[in-house]
Amino acid sequence: MKKGRRSPGWAGLLGAAMLLGPAPVGATSAKPLIVVELFQSQGCSDCPPAQINLNRLADRPDLLALSFGVTYWDYLGWRDSFASPQFTQRQRDYSARNHDVGVATPQYWINGRQTVFGASAARVAQLVSQPAPPGPAVEISGGVVRIASGAAPRGGAEILLVRYDPRTIPVAIRAGENGGRTVPHRNIVREVRSIGHWRGMALSVPVPNATIPGLHAAILLQAGRGGPILAAAKG
Repeated sequence: MKKGRRSPGWAGLLGAAMLLGPAPVGATSAKPLIVVELFQSQGCSDCPPAQINLNRLADRPDLLALSFGVTYWDYLGWRDSFASPQFTQRQRDYSARNHDVGVATPQYWINGRQTVFGASAARVAQLVSQPAPPGPAVEISGGVVRIASGAAPRGGAEILLVRYDPRTIPVAIRAGENGGRTVPHRNIVREVRSIGHWRGMALSVPVPNATIPGLHAAILLQAGRGGPILAAAKG
């Protein structure tokens, strides 16, 4: 595991799960999606097993498994082909919101509430076996996002549109710590953008047209930057 910027108490929280806040109350989805976000880098020698585990999770209909490439290991000799400073900031936002638990690669976040440092497939499996917290029903269909009414957190929640590539893309890494390896990537996040704000009332929001063909769409209803994910939907 490669360590990024972290708080002084990070080592004591290695592999720990951070639980945040009460679950929202209101209209709920029959089977809420569990959101698994993996922050990884092609330049990190510890990341391929975590990415391969995420590739397996991508097949599960009850999960939304997303792979975010981060930029802070690009200097080691290989520039991650899918990384974005925006995704690096998203990982840091989770740390800042969760008592400066720290950032590292690989690192999973489950529903924006629990974190796993390292490539522990067993720990991730344990966390995703737990029911997702109840939240408002969310549906994305026909170019429109529909969110049911419910009890919103203070300040409401952002409606985030995530576009990701569902294909298995083998990445031939030619330099750095993984030089000479080919690592398959799935559910690669290419875009995250806010398309609205939810304050507890039933709401419909149009989905902007995609600018990159072939990507799938998902919606995250998230309680602010680095906050818990209240609900999610796949397109």
